[in-house]
Amino acid sequence: MSPAELIARARRSAASAKLLFDAGDINGACNRAYYAMFDAARAALVAGDESVRSEAIKTHSGLIAAFSLHVIKPGLIPAQYGKSLRQVDQIRVIADYSDEEVDRERGLSVIGQGDQFIEAVGSYVGGLPVRFR
Repeated sequence: MSPAELIARARRSAASAKLLFDAGDINGACNRAYYAMFDAARAALVAGDESVRSEAIKTHSGLIAAFSLHVIKPGLIPAQYGKSLRQVDQIRVIADYSDEEVDRERGLSVIGQGDQFIEAVGSYVGGLPVRFR
């Protein structure tokens, strides 16, 4: 997928997160918000000049590590977004795999972090020249 397609997909997932939140499915909202960030992070890695092996960005830990190394470490996007991605991933694991329900306040925070992340990555990706593969 192209960076633009991944950003569009991220925005759809973020919209789904809001719908789930409004319907009272906070855990589902956290899942969708994380995957919105996951796709946005993939967009940044695909768009960047660094060659990132596709195998590294197919797992959650691989994507987070690659995003940190190739996007955060060089200062292309502020470090707060790398921290946010890791934090929301941890909440997603709770939402997806534990019996614990994520509370509304935390769920709202996750959705907000997702929106900010997508906008930051979208601005970064939008400012890059188009790459042809």
